[in-house]
Amino acid sequence: MKNLENLQVHANIDTPRIELDASTGYMSIEGKSFPPDVSTFYKTTLDWISLYMVNPAEKTVVNLKLDYFNTASSKIILDILYKFEEIYKNGANVVVKWHYPEDDEDMEETGVEYAEIVNVPFEQVGYTFIFD
Repeated sequence: MKNLENLQVHANIDTPRIELDASTGYMSIEGKSFPPDVSTFYKTTLDWISLYMVNPAEKTVVNLKLDYFNTASSKIILDILYKFEEIYKNGANVVVKWHYPEDDEDMEETGVEYAEIVNVPFEQVGYTFIFD
């Protein structure tokens, strides 16, 4: 969508970094997610995606790279995924990339579970932490 401003939310100790770019279709939510009020924190993101749905980019790539999230955040993540599912069902090219530490079976399984719930192409992307 040409007139939709990009959305950037800086990470905090209990909130993820969010980058949403309407012109490129690049979306990223990365970090930890356990804000005191999940609905308030994610409202701007959900509203932005609702506007983006009207005229999405030719290809939308959603990168989810969460180290930790609480139960309330998991519900919002599912709400976000449902919005991208709707974009996909309307004929747009959408892929969700679920990034998880290769040694974290729980986070890997969570990605598998989300992939089974929503009807959108899903890629599991394992990564290894590299410490200097």
